[in-house]
Amino acid sequence: MAKVAKDIVETRPREIIGACRKLYRTMAFQEITLKDISAETSLSRPSIYNYFQTKEEIFLALLGEEYDEWCKALEKILNNYDALTIDEFAAAIANSINDREMMLKIQCMNLYEIEEHSRAERLLEFKYIFKRASSLIDQCLAKFFPSLCAEKIESFHYIFFPFLNGVYPYAQPTAKQSAAMKSAGIKTVRTTVAKLTQQCVKALLSGSV
Repeated sequence: MAKVAKDIVETRPREIIGACRKLYRTMAFQEITLKDISAETSLSRPSIYNYFQTKEEIFLALLGEEYDEWCKALEKILNNYDALTIDEFAAAIANSINDREMMLKIQCMNLYEIEEHSRAERLLEFKYIFKRASSLIDQCLAKFFPSLCAEKIESFHYIFFPFLNGVYPYAQPTAKQSAAMKSAGIKTVRTTVAKLTQQCVKALLSGSV
């Protein structure tokens, strides 16, 4: 009986995160409340506090799940290829990020607020996952482009990850944003996260290897 209870307890955080993921597909971050999340689960709102103290902590855990999935894709790139050209590597990285729309959306919209309103231990859990993704990118660069020095790899890292934090709105502008840019005379081009990511990676590596 104790084992069953333990299993149930261990699945509850995933249930809460899953509810948050579902709501975020159709609602804005600001609109979602703990009451909304509770309504999508088998838990009462007070019960959620046993696992997460704030809505932001749930979103941080959701972001961690997204990064964990991206890490799996990066591991496949690292382990499944013996060599890649710049074009091939850029395409592989672009493909790895293509299904991580929720990760990119959370980062560009609400990451600062989410981190500020999460407990230090929750933030540390996420930073370990982020560190893993960062390390995998560095390992890929070292493997496929051995001529890159440590300074070049570090430079790639400190440009590429901030790029990921801001790429989503360029590929997914809202109708209001698109209309405002058109009225302001700002030229826009329909594009995708994958295409922008591929162009970024190629630009960062061209002339460096």
